[in-house]
Amino acid sequence: MGSRWRRLEPGRQALLVLAYLRKGETYADLACGFGIGIRTVYRYAREGIDLLAAIAPTLEQAIEVARGKAFVILDGSLLRIDRVMMASKRDRPFYSGKWKAHGVNVQVLADPAGRLIWVSPALPGSVHDIRAARHHDILAALDRAEVMAFADTAYQGSPDNVRTPPRSRRQDPATKKMKPLSAGQKAANTAHARIRAIGERANSQLKNWRILRKIRSSPSDSTNLVKAIQTLILAD
Repeated sequence: MGSRWRRLEPGRQALLVLAYLRKGETYADLACGFGIGIRTVYRYAREGIDLLAAIAPTLEQAIEVARGKAFVILDGSLLRIDRVMMASKRDRPFYSGKWKAHGVNVQVLADPAGRLIWVSPALPGSVHDIRAARHHDILAALDRAEVMAFADTAYQGSPDNVRTPPRSRRQDPATKKMKPLSAGQKAANTAHARIRAIGERANSQLKNWRILRKIRSSPSDSTNLVKAIQTLILAD
């Protein structure tokens, strides 16, 4: 940056950023631990996060990685946030009816071993998974690259290269009752679920960083946080 004077050397600033992201330490605790002011902690943390976010891989780079895999696993994840401006009802877009919590929606691509390939920018938690995948152009990009993906029922209606489990049960027009699953459907659902379960490892990798277990900053900062942590996970 070319600044003439810094309270912390680069290595200490990097350690501060890691402590903030990995442990979810408050600004006050970091200020006490590093012997600097709270405003300086905030500024140094923002600098480090912005740098890491800037070098995070793009979707195009992630698709190139996915080309070399037998398949990828696509899944959505809700990162919880503090309630935002409830009095003005501006928190409603961030409320997920599925999880009964406020948060932001991110789409996660994982390889067959469950290793993280890419995480999308954050959208409000009320956005459905398939809508989020279309918004980020993930489905079209996988289709163009002819990459096979496995996803859950939230992605039904995706292109043919995205495999989703068959609908669990359908209504019998004659009896108006739900038809039981056939043995073949049960076997297919079980095999599909085993594959998708591997992708949960990538979600757990993200949430091992405590800052993402409940984001207390503005939801607009969520994308940079996710990108910064993505860069660190891939570097590791």
